[in-house]
Amino acid sequence: MRGVLFLVGLLISAPLWAAEAPEQLRLAAEYPVEGLPQGNLSGLTRCGDELLAVSDRVDNQLYRLKPIGGLLQAEAETFLAPPPPPSNLPWGVRARSWAVSMLRGNELDFEGITCDQAGNRYLVSEALAAVLQIPVSGEPTWLMLPDNLVRQARASGMLLHFNALLEGIAVDPKGERLWLAAERERRGLMVVHRQQATWRCTGGCVIFSEAGTEAPPAPTGSGQRMPRDFSDVAFFEEKLFTLERLAHQVCRRKPSNGEVERCWSFVEEGLADTRRYGVPFGVAEGLWIDADGAWVGLDNGGKARGDGERRPIVWRFSAPKGGWSGK
Repeated sequence: MRGVLFLVGLLISAPLWAAEAPEQLRLAAEYPVEGLPQGNLSGLTRCGDELLAVSDRVDNQLYRLKPIGGLLQAEAETFLAPPPPPSNLPWGVRARSWAVSMLRGNELDFEGITCDQAGNRYLVSEALAAVLQIPVSGEPTWLMLPDNLVRQARASGMLLHFNALLEGIAVDPKGERLWLAAERERRGLMVVHRQQATWRCTGGCVIFSEAGTEAPPAPTGSGQRMPRDFSDVAFFEEKLFTLERLAHQVCRRKPSNGEVERCWSFVEEGLADTRRYGVPFGVAEGLWIDADGAWVGLDNGGKARGDGERRPIVWRFSAPKGGWSGK
């Protein structure tokens, strides 16, 4: 009898479970990016009326993405970063980052970019766990982040492994709160608050930390479970939005504790035969959210997708039904 009741319960709950599947985002447009050196689009933001991007292979440039016909033309803005502050990452992680920088020819490894309403740009360096601010006028400076930021993150199980460090950055419009996303093994979110010229953790630096693995979506053809990840984070209407590369989705989260409220998938559009890359973990690395939709930047590392396109791509998704605040 107990077994029968169990089966009946499964049948009753199946439609409810199916209804919980994330809504699919719909692609409004896609743009190949021309003129980005080595094709590594590692971060994306919107600053005023401009789309901006960074590359993890270039230490002295960010890029304005100008629409020309059906593509985006990257126009470089050159800057000179001052010597970075001492890194609080352990020696072993820093040594591996240094070794890779010798091969790549650059050392800062910018993985994300964000912008406040005043037009200040913030670039996160994965290799250093540091943030470079490029103001509207004046010279770039490294933010004075709390000394305990890395220590608290590592105590929560994050920032322990080479190439699994800070991957995303978001700032509120006033430039008073800054969120950083740890990529994987464990993934998580940290927040710092501006106090004059310095930044402080209020009530702790870490607001969210999560371990675990999951299989990539079925269309990738891989059933191998991999660590859950964040590849970027964005801030819109007092909510955080995380770009989750492996799962091919965007999730809305509470900015106070990172609790997930709702997710939207781009599996159907992103893993269509013509757009699919031969990697199971996904290539979505940059995210910007606005009222009309989402901008998602792809770092394909020069790999060709199903239709043969090798240039980086920026997708423009329409906003979901009911908007990003929908229940």
